[in-house]
Amino acid sequence: MNLLQLTFILSLFVTVQFSEQLCQNKSNSKSESLEWMLSDIIHPNKNGIRIVGNPEIISCKYGKALLFNGSSDGIFIDQMPLEGLEQFTIEVIMCPYSGGNFEQRFFHCGEIRENRVLLELRSTQTGWYLDAFIKSGLQQKTLIEPTLIHPLDQWVNLAFVVNHGKQETYVNGTKELESKIEIVPLRGGKTSIGVRQNEQSWFKGAIYKIKITPEALNPVNFMKY
Repeated sequence: MNLLQLTFILSLFVTVQFSEQLCQNKSNSKSESLEWMLSDIIHPNKNGIRIVGNPEIISCKYGKALLFNGSSDGIFIDQMPLEGLEQFTIEVIMCPYSGGNFEQRFFHCGEIRENRVLLELRSTQTGWYLDAFIKSGLQQKTLIEPTLIHPLDQWVNLAFVVNHGKQETYVNGTKELESKIEIVPLRGGKTSIGVRQNEQSWFKGAIYKIKITPEALNPVNFMKY
């Protein structure tokens, strides 16, 4: 074997090794969860984040949370973490406050009016109930049931799970609703927290953390609250 042949073989080996490592890195990144600690997001030096109003950092039983006033506080993030996913889990640890508007959007991911996921609540005099909406391709589904009332001013863990043709909602680890939906992976858009992306339907309450996992989790694997 001459020097030229040896150099070619070594070059080929390095290329293959690099390709395998790159594929492995991509695979690992797809399986990783994204966690947004709301009290950290509003740091003034964060790039790709726009803050409207004046969300306030408060103390809670978990540490620090972010308080939204229900009329003008919101966060807009130049990131769409559901990009290309056919299964995912969105979890939110939050505390809806009394005195808010009836319709409140606290998580909006995707486009403003086309393909998107919206996590919402409806606030009444007796409590609140969850509304989870997804528009994917030609399909759109809403999971909502006004009789599933929860008390205001209490911390709660919400989860929205999409898994290859099925969607489910959970409150404190207990399944509430489910339906079938054929998912076309979402593409493009951004994320807003505390309000819909068109700055309507403001959320009143506190949010501690939002976690997005690119797989369908079982309740035993949800965040502790």
